[in-house]
Amino acid sequence: MLKFMFMLFFMIPLCMISNFWWLVHSLFFLMTFLFLFMVNSCMGWNNLSYFFGNDSISFGLILLSYWVCVLMIMASESIYRFNYYSKFFVFLIIFLMLMLFCTFSSINLLSFYLFFEGGLIPTLFLILGWGYQPERLQAGIYLLFYTLLASLPFINWHFFVYGCIESLMFIYFVDVCIYNWMFYFCMIFAFLVSMPMFMVHLWLPKAHVEAPISGSMILAGVLLKLGGYGLMRVISLLISFGFGLNYIWISISLMGGILVSFICMRQTDLKALIAYSSVAHMGMVIGGLMNMTYWGFSGAYILMIAHGLCSSGLFCLANISYERLGSRSILINKGLMNFMPSMTLWWFLLSSCNMAAPPSLNLLGEVELLNSLVGWSWLSMLTLMFLSFFSAVYTLYMYSYSQHGMFYSGVYSCSLGYVREYLLLLLHWGPLNMIILSSDLLMICLSS
Repeated sequence: MLKFMFMLFFMIPLCMISNFWWLVHSLFFLMTFLFLFMVNSCMGWNNLSYFFGNDSISFGLILLSYWVCVLMIMASESIYRFNYYSKFFVFLIIFLMLMLFCTFSSINLLSFYLFFEGGLIPTLFLILGWGYQPERLQAGIYLLFYTLLASLPFINWHFFVYGCIESLMFIYFVDVCIYNWMFYFCMIFAFLVSMPMFMVHLWLPKAHVEAPISGSMILAGVLLKLGGYGLMRVISLLISFGFGLNYIWISISLMGGILVSFICMRQTDLKALIAYSSVAHMGMVIGGLMNMTYWGFSGAYILMIAHGLCSSGLFCLANISYERLGSRSILINKGLMNFMPSMTLWWFLLSSCNMAAPPSLNLLGEVELLNSLVGWSWLSMLTLMFLSFFSAVYTLYMYSYSQHGMFYSGVYSCSLGYVREYLLLLLHWGPLNMIILSSDLLMICLSS
């Protein structure tokens, strides 16, 4: 693991070189494929050192982090074209990737917390430095205080864990149950805010709307998955209270998903609509993790990977329209089929993935989550029925209102996409629909 960390660290001086942008981009691609072919076995931990290692769960999320960071540089080409502090921008992406790599490869709960919080710093700088409107200051404060305040109880209970099992290593958390309801609440609340769960989700739409395309991609693609990854790691400590209290979080998440779906159907901002849809999808992930079944864990993990690619691609599409029309409003982004006919296909492909149409990875994740939640309680079938239905409704609303109808009178020309933009969208959509071909291997890996 150390060789990848050193490679990231020694990429930082490249930011000072002129015409460095595509060099760093190519090196990120190289690291992605080197890490992809590094996997040796699905059983247990690999590449262990004193502080870092990876297993089947962290391997997929590190790979997703690399992939999204590559696509962030590709999507933010306008920063390089206008030389808008491009060197500092690439430095932040490299530093953010380093934090994410250390977070997902930590085998110690304390180091996981430190890198988990360290990843917020470059994200905050991305929002404050390259955001769109003056409200980005408020969005940055929301992001910082929601996540930091929820994490303060979490750090305090590290000492309690150490006192109980005399170690903070994840590998010692197996078959250990700690009977303390305050410990249970404090350990999971930080991750529920990070995912985010309904009622503590207000920081997410604000951060997405004010963030640049790179900030939205990393928020939707990776940072929301930190909460799910943390829950997977600590849930074994909480089994004693989990079977009795987890129904609270499942109920809030599923009912909140329905309410957020209604909020999506009245949005006029494309980025706000996609951001609120992330809350609905993460609600199903929380439900799958909290019912403590293999189907739930597997479905939650698969849906996290799928949502990271699909939501990031939708934000890229919204940004492509914004760069041409200067607005994210659906009232202005109407009739894009007349304005950008070749881009309509990509709107259709990624929108169909967002509503879990086959053969996307979203479908596999949602089918597993539906099975696990219905097996947990038949009453959840009612909420899941509405959640799946409204997920298709707001996605169709977004697609039909943006692509069909009479276009805005201020738009008077046809604008095709660049090759870079088509490649960007293909690199989102391709893995999203190809990984399902090896889904049996993925599920076997998770069972270990």
